[in-house]
Amino acid sequence: MNLKRLFLLFILAVFAFQQNVIAQLRIPNFFSDHMVLQRGTDINFWGLAPASSEIKIVGTWFQDTVKAKTNGDGQWKTTLPEGKAGGPYEIKIMANQESITLKDILLGDVFLCSGQSNMEWGAAQNLKEIIDEMPNANNPNIRLLHISRNGALTPQDQISNQWATLSAESLKPFSAIGYFIAKEINAQENVPIGVINSSWGGTAAEVWTPSYLIENDPFLLQRAKAQGANDWRPHNSGVLWNAMIHPFAGYNISAAFWYQGESNVGTWDGYDKLMKTMISSWRSAWNDDFPFYFVQIAPFQYNNKEPLAAYLREQQVKTATELPNTGMVVITDLVDNIKDIHPIQKKAVAKRLADLALAEVYHKPLKDYKSPIYKSKEIKGNSIEISFSNLEGKLTSKGEITDLLIAGADQQFKPAKGKIKGDKLIVESAEVRNPVAVRFGFTEIAMPNLFNSNGLPVSPFRTDQW
Repeated sequence: MNLKRLFLLFILAVFAFQQNVIAQLRIPNFFSDHMVLQRGTDINFWGLAPASSEIKIVGTWFQDTVKAKTNGDGQWKTTLPEGKAGGPYEIKIMANQESITLKDILLGDVFLCSGQSNMEWGAAQNLKEIIDEMPNANNPNIRLLHISRNGALTPQDQISNQWATLSAESLKPFSAIGYFIAKEINAQENVPIGVINSSWGGTAAEVWTPSYLIENDPFLLQRAKAQGANDWRPHNSGVLWNAMIHPFAGYNISAAFWYQGESNVGTWDGYDKLMKTMISSWRSAWNDDFPFYFVQIAPFQYNNKEPLAAYLREQQVKTATELPNTGMVVITDLVDNIKDIHPIQKKAVAKRLADLALAEVYHKPLKDYKSPIYKSKEIKGNSIEISFSNLEGKLTSKGEITDLLIAGADQQFKPAKGKIKGDKLIVESAEVRNPVAVRFGFTEIAMPNLFNSNGLPVSPFRTDQW
C-alpha cells in the first residue's frame, strides 16, 4: 500500500471518528431558528443524546431549567412551559459538554397544511395571486416550514427542512393557501403564525395514512390497490405519512388544513372511511383531537360515465357531518375553468378555511361561516321542501336557481324549478307529479347559484341513494 493511499485512509478514519464524537446532542431539524412554537400549552420537545445523559433546557420565556434524561436508545422527550404569544425568544439545550442554541423563536399558533396539488401550488407554479403577493412578503410574525417531497417505506424521525422567516424567497415554493390562511389569521388575531406545508401533487389519501391501517382493512386495501404506479407521484400506502408527517408528529399545532380528493375519485366509495381513518391516525399520533378542516373538491370535467366526483363530494360531506371537530368548505363558485383541475382562486379558498378556524378555534362570532349542507326533505303535494344544516340566516340565489332535478318513483329525473322560502328550498316541476327525490348540483361540473346569507355556496346533494 503506497503512502498516498495510507494517508487517505487515515484522513477518512479521523473524519469518521470526528463525526461519531461531534453532535452527540441532536434535535430534529424542525426545531430550528425562526420556528413558531404553539402558545398556551405545554410544548412537546425532543431529541437525541448519549444514553443516560441528563438534558438541561433553558428558554427566555420561562424561568426554571427543564430537565430530561435519555433512555437506553439515546432518546429524550420533555415539555417546555407554555407561554403567551410573542418573542423573539431563545432556547439553549445542554447535555454533557455540548449545547445547541436556537434563536429568533416566536410563540404563537401553528397550522399544518397538507394534501395534493391544490394545496401544494404557489408561485413555483406561476400562480398569479401569490406572485403578486411576493413583493410584500415581509411580515416578521409569519414563519414557514416547507417539507420537501420524500417518501419512505418505514416511519422516519427526521426531515431535511428548517423554519424560515417570510420573504419572497421562502414564499416561492410554499403553499399559496397555507400562506393566505396565515396572513388572514395573523391580521385578525395579531399573533405570530407558523405554517407547515407538507403536500404533494397527484397523491391519494392512502399515501398519507399509516400503511398498517390500510393493509389490515380489506375494504381499504382493495381500493388502495387501484392506485397504480406513476413516475411523478408515490402510490404505496403510508409512504408520505412515514416521511412527510410522522417525523414531526407531536409538534404542537392549533389545527390542520387539507385539500385533496381528486386522486381518489375513481375509488369514491371508500373515501369517507379512508378520511376518518387518516384523520384519526394523525390525531392519535399527536395525542390531540385537533380541528381538521378540508376543501370539498371543485367542479372539474373528469369525463366519467357516472358522476364519480359528485359521489366523492357526498363522501366528504359524510366525513364533515359525522367526524367530530371537522369542517368543510365548498368552492363550487370559485372555478374559472372546469377543464383545469387547479382553480386559480386560492386566496378565497384560504379565506373560507381561515374563517372556520376563526369561528371555532378563536371563537369569533361569525355568522353563516359554513356552507349549508342538506339535512332533510318533506314532500308537500307536488313539491319537495328541503331543509339544511349550517344555516343561520336565509338562502339567497343569483337569479333563477340552477342545477336542480326532481324525480318520482320511476327514478326519472327532470329539470326542476326552485323557490326560496326563508331557510327552505322548495323544488317542483310540472313534469313530475308525486315527486320523491331531488338532486342539486349533483354532477361533476355543476357550479350552482344557491348561497347562504354570507355568500357561501350550498353543498351539492341528492336526497336519494339510487
